[in-house]
Amino acid sequence: MPNVMLKFVSLDQQQPEKRPAEIRKADFLETYRRFSDEQAKTQASRCSQCGVPFCSTKCPLSNYIPDWLKLTTENRLDEAYALSSETNSFPEICGRICPQDRLCEGSCVIEPGFKSVTIGAVEAYITDHAFQNGLIKPVVPSQEQAQSVGIVGAGPCGMAAAVVLRQKGYKVHIYDRYDRAGGLLTYGIPTFKLEKEVVARRQKWLEESGVTFHFNVNIADKTGEGTLSFADLRAKHDAVFIATGVYQKKEVKLLGSQLNGVVQALDYLMVSQQTDKTLSSDMDAKGKDVIVVGGGDTAMDCLRTAIRQGAKSVKCLYRRDKANMPGSMREVKNAEEEGVEFIWQAAPEAFIGSERVESIRALRTELGLPDAGGRQTVRIIEDSHFTLPADMVIKALGFDPEPLPELWNDANLEASKYGTVNVDKQKFMTSIEGVFAGGDIVRGASLVVWAVRDGQDAALQIAKWLKEQ
Repeated sequence: MPNVMLKFVSLDQQQPEKRPAEIRKADFLETYRRFSDEQAKTQASRCSQCGVPFCSTKCPLSNYIPDWLKLTTENRLDEAYALSSETNSFPEICGRICPQDRLCEGSCVIEPGFKSVTIGAVEAYITDHAFQNGLIKPVVPSQEQAQSVGIVGAGPCGMAAAVVLRQKGYKVHIYDRYDRAGGLLTYGIPTFKLEKEVVARRQKWLEESGVTFHFNVNIADKTGEGTLSFADLRAKHDAVFIATGVYQKKEVKLLGSQLNGVVQALDYLMVSQQTDKTLSSDMDAKGKDVIVVGGGDTAMDCLRTAIRQGAKSVKCLYRRDKANMPGSMREVKNAEEEGVEFIWQAAPEAFIGSERVESIRALRTELGLPDAGGRQTVRIIEDSHFTLPADMVIKALGFDPEPLPELWNDANLEASKYGTVNVDKQKFMTSIEGVFAGGDIVRGASLVVWAVRDGQDAALQIAKWLKEQ
């Protein structure tokens, strides 16, 4: 049989077709179209099948990337999906929103001479094809267990844990404060990056697999309408898994922070996606000069959302340079194409206005030696003030954990000084026997792919602990 791989020497890299900026910025549909069967097969064939696949080692899930690329090229798509889903509960989601340029594709050994294999798009294609052709069946455990697990949070970490626990036969109940599954996949990430139907079909699949969702339920320090106490939750189940994520917005205490028109990124993104509701003046960017403060993927989401709402101008204020941005370079490029102006090495000093914000006063910065995370440190340049007009300011500075021990009235649940829940790093067990935790509430705000990894790994430890009881 002829070798169908190693075509990188004769075939150029091809990304999925990107909808033109002038068209896509007028709607909220996904930026990239999906690969056709032939495109996926052709691009997968560019894989070099190297002896040490750095794409896999760089992937938080250690996906068998070269293997399912080869299966895709050979049109063995049922096997490709089986292998892809063996390490990743939601490959179609990670394929869409993972920063592949910083992970698998950024580690491809044929880069830079031949440009990397288009891994993310093929990953999404494999699962989309499997759904469309009825290859994805509900989970049917070989043996049902009597024990049940209560999961707090229907985001990627909680859902990933549910997949593994159902495969092992445990009864799974997921509790979430919102009315749909997905967490920030549904309420934080805009549809131009991830259409909500992609998340909704996974919710349906989990329900068909026997997972019970309890929506509009908030875990609190007491039981009441729409709430469930942490103590009662523990009493209902043999084990509990905390996968709440981090929703507490980081604040910057600057003059004018209380002005109308100065809003938090998550509030803005959540409201802007509720298309059945009329936006309030503070949350509508139409006709306004908008400035987003921050440089991560959430900032990119806000910038591109403001463009689609019809903002007069959209600027990003970031205290470091482009090379030190934490967000995906692909998203930065998309934002630039859509008309966003980036103002590098600038930090806000004050928000100016009487009742409503009218401008931002900022200072120039210079960069020093790299910090512990590898990014260059920032120093404010004295007397470098400048002012930018702004009718709306969106603060996209990241997220912190909510104080769960306080909110849930359980001092036995130990947290770090940063508010993250303390766990045994191997067992995912918290300071309370039978209560486990993973994802952002343990590691701090991070990537979706790490949340999936933690959910899967924690589920294995939960199952092991339950067997010993």
